[in-house]
Amino acid sequence: MTTIATLLFNGLSYGALLFIMSVGLSVTMGMMQFVNLAQVSLSMLGGYVMVSAMDGLGMPFLASLPLAFVAVGAFSIALERLVLRHFYDAGDLTQVLLTLGLVFMSISSVAFIWGPSFQPVTVPPWLSGQAQVLGVNLERYRIFLLVSGVLIAATMVLGIERTRFGARVRACVDSRRAASACGMNTGTVFALTFALGGGLAGLGGALSANLLSLDPNFPLRYLVYVLIVVSVGGMGSIFGTLFAAVLIGVADVFGKYYLSEAGGALIYVLTVLVLMGRPQGLLGKKA
Repeated sequence: MTTIATLLFNGLSYGALLFIMSVGLSVTMGMMQFVNLAQVSLSMLGGYVMVSAMDGLGMPFLASLPLAFVAVGAFSIALERLVLRHFYDAGDLTQVLLTLGLVFMSISSVAFIWGPSFQPVTVPPWLSGQAQVLGVNLERYRIFLLVSGVLIAATMVLGIERTRFGARVRACVDSRRAASACGMNTGTVFALTFALGGGLAGLGGALSANLLSLDPNFPLRYLVYVLIVVSVGGMGSIFGTLFAAVLIGVADVFGKYYLSEAGGALIYVLTVLVLMGRPQGLLGKKA
């Protein structure tokens, strides 16, 4: 039982990371119908911003996290305004090729600026080691990740459901043309939403640097995971993304522990089964 509880906790904390990195992509894909494979490159950028702030500027770990969010959010606005907005009406293949090219550009750029090796991350002493919770020894940093994921999920839900900006986002997700016809400035909504999604991706990358390892190949390792979470949860659904991230995180951890030789394939089998029954995702809307 102790082993199962530990694995479940590790899966939940891993799912929290996947949610933070994926929720922005889910909302922007649901709103813009834009296939942005470069989302995980924004996560990588957030990790490198955090490392640079801590090592180069001497900033503490917690202070570097909002800096990663703001820096990547600002970069996302520039990327959306200068490049991506010109391809909103392009076909899916064009969008895939464009953003895949951005992924490889980001890998080369990061390797040139920061080098090809892994970047070590030092967390504060109070986040190191283990803590005993209900008789089970749990890693303090994973507890921090899980709490962060819950807070971000709650903030996202309240922000989308309870604010005027959230109402505009929901309107654009439901029908971009109808929202534009009603006089809504969908371009501004798109830019701000993309900035929010990019900022969250950067925050997720910063939070994951200590756990998942940070190097220029980060986007290639986790792009598939992010796409699986968005596909299984359903585009545009925050609850769907959260549920799918938890499901994939737990399945991946349990699969790799109990089926060490083939456990990595479990999430792909799970994805195929879900999409066979619900092509729009667990909580996605039918086309």
